[in-house]
Amino acid sequence: MLSPDQTPRAASELFDADAATQELAALAKAHSGRDKELRIAVAQYMKGELRRGREKAEQLLLKERHGRRCAERLCAMQDDIIRVLFEFAGQRLYPSENPSEAERMAVIATGGYGRGLLAPESDIDLLFLLPYKQTAWGESVAEAILYCLWDMGLKVGHATRSVDECIRQANADMTIRTAILEARFLNGDRALFDELVTRFDRNVVQGTAPDFVAAKLAEREERLRKTGQSRYLVEPNVKDGKGGLRDLHTLFWIGKYVYRVRNVEELVDHGVFDQDELKLFRRCEEFLWSVRCHMHFLTGRPEERLSFDIQQEIAVRLGYTEHPGLRDVERFMKHYFLTAKHVGDLTAILCAALEADHTKPAPMLGRMIARLRPNSGRRSLTESDDFIVDNNRINIVRPDVFERDPVNLIRIFYLAQKHNLAFHPDAMRTATRSLSLIKKDLRENEEANRLFFEILTSHHDVETVLRRMNEAGVLGAFVRAFGRVVAMMQFNMYHHYTVDEHLIRCMGVIAEIEAGTNDEYGLANELVKKLSPRQRALLRITLFLHDIAKGRVEDHSIAGARVARRFCPRIGLSSAETETVAWLIENHLVMSTVAQSRDLSDRKTIENFAGIVQSLDRLKLLLVLTTADIRAVGPGVWNGWKAQLLRTLYYEAEPALTGGFSEVNRERRVAMAQAEFRAALTDWPAEEIDSYIARHYPAYWLKVELPRKIAHAHFLRDAWSTGKTLATQVSFDPVRGVTELTVIAPDHPRLLSIIAGACAAAGANIVDAQIYTTTDGLALDTISVTREFDRDEDEGRRADRIADTIEKALRGEIRMPDIVARKAAPKGRIKAFALEPEVNINNEWSNRYTVVEVTGLDRPGLLYELTATLSKLSLNITSAHVATFGERVVDVFYVTDLLGAKIASPTRQAAIKRALLALFPRQGHAEGEKRAAGAS
Repeated sequence: MLSPDQTPRAASELFDADAATQELAALAKAHSGRDKELRIAVAQYMKGELRRGREKAEQLLLKERHGRRCAERLCAMQDDIIRVLFEFAGQRLYPSENPSEAERMAVIATGGYGRGLLAPESDIDLLFLLPYKQTAWGESVAEAILYCLWDMGLKVGHATRSVDECIRQANADMTIRTAILEARFLNGDRALFDELVTRFDRNVVQGTAPDFVAAKLAEREERLRKTGQSRYLVEPNVKDGKGGLRDLHTLFWIGKYVYRVRNVEELVDHGVFDQDELKLFRRCEEFLWSVRCHMHFLTGRPEERLSFDIQQEIAVRLGYTEHPGLRDVERFMKHYFLTAKHVGDLTAILCAALEADHTKPAPMLGRMIARLRPNSGRRSLTESDDFIVDNNRINIVRPDVFERDPVNLIRIFYLAQKHNLAFHPDAMRTATRSLSLIKKDLRENEEANRLFFEILTSHHDVETVLRRMNEAGVLGAFVRAFGRVVAMMQFNMYHHYTVDEHLIRCMGVIAEIEAGTNDEYGLANELVKKLSPRQRALLRITLFLHDIAKGRVEDHSIAGARVARRFCPRIGLSSAETETVAWLIENHLVMSTVAQSRDLSDRKTIENFAGIVQSLDRLKLLLVLTTADIRAVGPGVWNGWKAQLLRTLYYEAEPALTGGFSEVNRERRVAMAQAEFRAALTDWPAEEIDSYIARHYPAYWLKVELPRKIAHAHFLRDAWSTGKTLATQVSFDPVRGVTELTVIAPDHPRLLSIIAGACAAAGANIVDAQIYTTTDGLALDTISVTREFDRDEDEGRRADRIADTIEKALRGEIRMPDIVARKAAPKGRIKAFALEPEVNINNEWSNRYTVVEVTGLDRPGLLYELTATLSKLSLNITSAHVATFGERVVDVFYVTDLLGAKIASPTRQAAIKRALLALFPRQGHAEGEKRAAGAS
């Protein structure tokens, strides 16, 4: 018979049920005849007891650091509270001296609460089980319990059903079936509960295991689609995310339904898990419950997303400490992601067991291919006798395949990639258990390294194969430097994924660039075709290695180059090829930094950049590398503007590297951009287009992408047709998740400062700015600000208010210092970060201007404060380059003094630096003044 584990629960350590029963009896006596007052008094008393119980639970959690035990204690307290209320309602409020057969009730915990574990702020699910239909007595008792629980501030899901109704609805609804699967008796008529369990087993569960498994796995896929398919998102959902608690719950639901077990330990008896895997399940469960309980206690709400603003505090609560190169929060999050990976491993193990028992069908793709290919159910591979193809999945012939020849640990992935095969769970499970075979001999084995080189440089889904190698643990064991960054997160808002996941995603992006199927990659699509096959191979290896030294004390670019010099000869690269890879890794951030934070029309900028790159081949490789790197950071980071900036930098640097020869010279590129613009505006008269084109400098045509040029043209045409020289326009960029404000206004030195101040006054945080000047003295600025609302209608109204503030400020109708003084405080996620501010003043980056680079923690109003401070220091800002990398802002200003000269005096440079650093909260500015602005 399928029945839950009904081991008697220990009395709650957090709540004294006997004392509560006596107190409620005293309250009933004191409020005799005044039911309303009695209910209020009971709810207030129980609410206080609940609060004190939770406080004690948090103290014990901090002291003992046992998350599952905390969840058990909270559940036991909730059980006792409901038992006390049930007895109080039945004996004091609605006593029935001679109850009829219909006046029976069982109070049952269902869903997650029925599992016997409860997070501090989680809701509870109750089933009031009746023998027949509802009676007045049953309705009154249930309502008394529910109203008291609600008045205590608890969130309660509830249902009142007969046994027949439960069986009927469980057959019709998989959610109700799952809830009853975890039903646990609390109080009342035990015989009713036993009847439900017996009939549920007989009338619902028997013969339906395949349907239940399919439904739960489909439900999991849909849940992961909503929360994010990757388990390596740096702000994971602990409950519903991939590798989270819900995945563990799904494992147990399926095990309970299919194998009729009452606890996870019994899955060992059925051969699903071995003892080591059972211990792993318990470790994962303990860790995830610890994290979840701390999250609820810390936030005071049912918070399931492990966001940046609480990660640091959770790390401290769990006892993590800082190690060289890794902060305490980064060590904590690495543990989290490793746990999520282990949950994925356990899921694969259960699916393999179900498939072996024919409860779960073979993967759909495998079945489809089996129909298309004769004899594809089970076949051998000509390259090796150690592997077979089973339903289009590679599997091992014998359990000792890896032990007999450890090279097979690499060969299995090579063959799967070559023949486009999926991986059988049994093979992956055996590979994971064989990681101890990956020793120095295998890492230096010529054949193993040749196979790995082929995997990296193959055109067949290298991203998927590397991800499976990583999930099996083989990749980190074979390339030990990679193993150091597995599950490593960087505590910042810029990177969306862990380091290992970012590197693997880079391999998918470069494959897409090589295929040329996505126009968003811009010039990279063209340049990659001009690279030789060997150069493309070097690019693949560079992408695999470029961030491999993250988490070390020294700069990861320099340390990564050193790793490359050791690793590349191992996989067969020559010394010259190794140096190319090492140079690319050491300089992989240079092109992005220059493109986004330097004036690309300044000749000195181009000369300095060309001096670093030194050859056209390196320039091509660097552009493709930079494109793939930015694109793999996460959704919305790569965009058309960045593609255009990289294109501009490439073509500006090309003549400097080729002795003046450029495949497409500057004048020709401007003409091509203008011709492309003309072709897009077929409804404009030719003379109007000519007039419009003449109003923009060459830099505009080179640096702005076509869709934005067209939008600018329509905006300016509308403004000029009505005689306006001051106008604003609002648009949304759904890919980047920002709101864009385009402003046309007469140019003057403090224009950017006024626009930034107006944004700050509205609490809008500027994430980048594109600033141009027309030939007739107008400024055309596009300011991107973070969104405040999800719905475009709400965000549009907010953006209109910001635009109105900008126009009023530019017309002089409001005083900027007054409105900025009321600016919004930093958002919670920003406040979670501590970042050393840095100011770098350089006269070598431009022939005509002094370049001031400011790096620090972003916040609303910062750009206004920076520009206003520079103006107060009697500096002219000739151009500004604004970029944000998550919480980190890099603002670069090209300035002169009021006479148009550079700032050469060391004394004045020091004064500028002090004034700018003073705008940031003090975090040890002395150190910040010594360091140049860092790269992301």
